Amino acid sequence: MEYIDSLMRRNVEFAENRFNPRLRMMPTSKTLIIGCVDPRVDPMDLFKLAPGETGILRNVGGRVNPAVFETLGILRTVAVAAGGDIGPDWNLIVLHHTDCGIMRCYCHEPRLLAEHMGVTLSELDNLEIKDPYKAVTLDVAALRANADIVGGYTVSGLVYDVETGNVEMVVPPSKALSNMLSS
Repeated sequence: MEYIDSLMRRNVEFAENRFNPRLRMMPTSKTLIIGCVDPRVDPMDLFKLAPGETGILRNVGGRVNPAVFETLGILRTVAVAAGGDIGPDWNLIVLHHTDCGIMRCYCHEPRLLAEHMGVTLSELDNLEIKDPYKAVTLDVAALRANADIVGGYTVSGLVYDVETGNVEMVVPPSKALSNMLSS
């Protein structure tokens, strides 16, 4: 209860001193980051992002799974309904990290993780759960191959090292498949 009370006090301070009613629904940088729920890997902190600058989708492992594709489809609908679209000048960044808790799930509850990833248990090993560098490469490839959802984005893959605080570019920015075919 004390922590909730602390959060409520912080919100009052935010509402009185830092709230910006002019923030737009769509991120000003035209960028979405897919990352992990691990509190050590908060994109707002890692990249010193300002409120409203970037949209952030977070899940276990920061992995591209069926829910991410569903969310990206809904976001495109929201953008169109708001009078815009997610076009070729948008960025989609996949951010994985070292020492990810997804490994613990992989070792102790692989069936649960397979369900989260939308694969069978026998397919789980193909997702490179143990290696964030290989995993981010796979996730970027999955996004780029799904032109119906990510055709407007430039997609890239990064890995954050929780020991050093440094982010490494693993997969350089490149257009999704549909843009490459139509260019």
